Amino acid sequence: MLSIWKKWSTKGTLFAKKSIYKEKIFGMITKSNPAILIIDMVKDYFDPRRNLKITPYARAIIDPIKNLTRKFRTNGWPVIFATDSFKEDDFIFSARMKPESLEGTEGAQVIDELERKPEDLWLPKPRFSAFFQTGLTKYLKEKNVTICAVAGIATPFCVLTTALDAVCYDFRSVIVSDCSAAASEEIHKETLHLYTKTALYPLLQVSASSKLFSDLGVD
Repeated sequence: MLSIWKKWSTKGTLFAKKSIYKEKIFGMITKSNPAILIIDMVKDYFDPRRNLKITPYARAIIDPIKNLTRKFRTNGWPVIFATDSFKEDDFIFSARMKPESLEGTEGAQVIDELERKPEDLWLPKPRFSAFFQTGLTKYLKEKNVTICAVAGIATPFCVLTTALDAVCYDFRSVIVSDCSAAASEEIHKETLHLYTKTALYPLLQVSASSKLFSDLGVD
């Protein structure tokens, strides 16, 4: 009988600890002041003449992203578009990357389907992360933002580097899984799997938009 009680007591303690942990994590999110960072949804990456592998996957997340930005605007939370803006002779084009999303060109503009609003912030970026030489950190601090939700393309590159840099600059970050895309579904899922539960959790999380809104207390 005593052994049964010990087992029940141990299970009860573990359950209580898990409940406290979940409440702590939930509280961290619900008390947050979030911003949404939409990464690299620019015209060049949707141009059918370029025949890019990522294009169909990027098209599939347009509507989910629109829903995301609509809810952020409704709640008065910052909506930020951070987009590639490279030089034609940029160092990164000395590798396998071909010149694309060049500074000042139509192809570096946010796609019309996302209906960027005048109050949204647009940040052309010279490298992969939205934090690299853009002034984003200062802007977020001024807005008292504490958590960055990150969406867009591509999951293993600019989305991921932005999410990681958010933590580096002392913001919690969430990769929004159903609002991000890669050059294949497999690459997208593998990347998310690697970062679902790391040593940085819960500072860095992977979450579907429905779970994100639920945690933020939004229907």
